[in-house]
Amino acid sequence: MASTALADCHARKMDGVYRTQRHFYDLTRKHYLLGRDRLIAALDARPGMRVLEIGCGTGRNLVTAARRWPEVEFSGIDISAAMLDTARRSIDRAGLSSRITLIEGDACDFATQSPLAGARFDRLFMSYTLSMIPGWELALEEAMGALTREGRLHIVDFGQQERLPRYFRALLAAWLRQFHVSPRAALPVVLEDLARRHQRTVDLRAHYRGYAWEAVLA
Repeated sequence: MASTALADCHARKMDGVYRTQRHFYDLTRKHYLLGRDRLIAALDARPGMRVLEIGCGTGRNLVTAARRWPEVEFSGIDISAAMLDTARRSIDRAGLSSRITLIEGDACDFATQSPLAGARFDRLFMSYTLSMIPGWELALEEAMGALTREGRLHIVDFGQQERLPRYFRALLAAWLRQFHVSPRAALPVVLEDLARRHQRTVDLRAHYRGYAWEAVLA
């Protein structure tokens, strides 16, 4: 019950944050959500595969991925009903509604509680999502449980900006706090532990002078 209440609270918070912003989200975020297209290119999604984006937001990534990887079935899950409304409109405009399924749900508890119950995916990806999920470690566990044996989890998110000027780091941190975004300093350690327990390999790399982290669990 507590976890359900927490998820409901987070859903309301996200709807509040993005109810207006969703209408110009993609226009503004393209300047600082770096590495998303690099992640999509790395999916290497072959015909017949199933791909899930966790925290799909406006559907921007799903549309881009579906265009790049034809003959692949895509799904997206997000806790914000407002964002999913925008995603549906974008997907419909792109003519991809037959290939992309959207689900409203909690990234920390979707494996048994949603239309995705029991589903397995060849590729999962999380783009600037972990830094917005309060229980982000649980979201990673859920993702691993939804992978096929040969599947891969792809992640891109804010790094620690360790090779960028201090003033820039301070300004970015202040900006991100306005949107309840917290870069996860513990991500490398958590991914190493996750890979060990699930008998996977992890490849974690920093890009743009530490601005963003890109990781693949395979």
